[in-house]
Amino acid sequence: MSKKALLAVSIVSALLGGCGHEEHAAHHEKLQFNVTHPIVQDTTLVKEYVSQIRAIQHIEVRAMEKGYLQSTFVDEGQTVDRGKPMFKIMPNVYEAELHRAEAEAKAVEMEYKNTKSLVEQNIVSPNELAVIEAQLQKAQAEVELAKTHLAFTDIKAPFTGKMDRLEARTGSLLDEGELLTTLSDISTMWVYFNVPESEYLKYAQNSASNDQTSVRLKLADGSIYAHQGVIDAIEADFDNHTGTIEMRASFPNPDQLLRHGQTGNVMVDIDYPDALVIPQKATFEILDQSFVYVLDSENKLATRHINIAAELPNIYLVSDGLAPDDTILIEGLRRVSNGDEIEPELISASDTLAELSLHAE
Repeated sequence: MSKKALLAVSIVSALLGGCGHEEHAAHHEKLQFNVTHPIVQDTTLVKEYVSQIRAIQHIEVRAMEKGYLQSTFVDEGQTVDRGKPMFKIMPNVYEAELHRAEAEAKAVEMEYKNTKSLVEQNIVSPNELAVIEAQLQKAQAEVELAKTHLAFTDIKAPFTGKMDRLEARTGSLLDEGELLTTLSDISTMWVYFNVPESEYLKYAQNSASNDQTSVRLKLADGSIYAHQGVIDAIEADFDNHTGTIEMRASFPNPDQLLRHGQTGNVMVDIDYPDALVIPQKATFEILDQSFVYVLDSENKLATRHINIAAELPNIYLVSDGLAPDDTILIEGLRRVSNGDEIEPELISASDTLAELSLHAE
């Protein structure tokens, strides 16, 4: 082999040897990462459910008789007290029917008295008296029916409530059953919302123990309604199509801010006492399962599966898989793998959560 060839081989060998030493040193170099402990603290999760707001009483006020609408005593948007007149249908026809029925009843009554006197004198058969008595009862029933028809021409508020729009104006010819307006009792409001089956049990347990769950209401503009409500009813059946069950919360409405047909979000505070809290950034997912890297006594990382009970901004509540004294990796998750040895820098859990709160703000 020539001297030039020997020199080339020596240079290549030296370069390869140098690279090997560099790779070996790099392989054994420990990377420094921040780690922390889970923190145990009382935590409250706010669940929101889309809701429909309804009056506790909401009825259609309809004409019970045919005729002309003679008078309207109320206006749109007005609060009407129970028993106060709202509408009057022209009563002339029904007054005439009552007078006719009363006259017929009086005539039959006179005939009944005469027949009874004849029966007592054994002039006519008692059967004739029985027939006249039946006719009298029928005539008296006709009088009561005529009175009822006449009373239906005066339409009064069945409860204290808020008027909606007027569907008929004074002078209109009404058919029996024609809509006049709607009336809503909005002193208390019922708010309906659907809850998934997985969350239903907690509310049902509170209901069974007569411990009503307090809720809040977020209005359409994002503001929170001033008065709290309580869950006071749970429907009997689940909706198999949606996997949810409907619940009802009652809210006082002293200022009449809430109206029938509004929408909002019911807000339920769910308390997690002594919850185990970790940063979301400390987790990674594999096939929809959540994992963290846990540091052992030799500063080696081990993959561990965890169960997440709830999610809040930037943090998870862990229900299973971690203990308060575990040490978890909170950065560089993509740069390490199971079994890697690192140089940990312990960050207190309170500092970690404080940093997350700043980012959330």
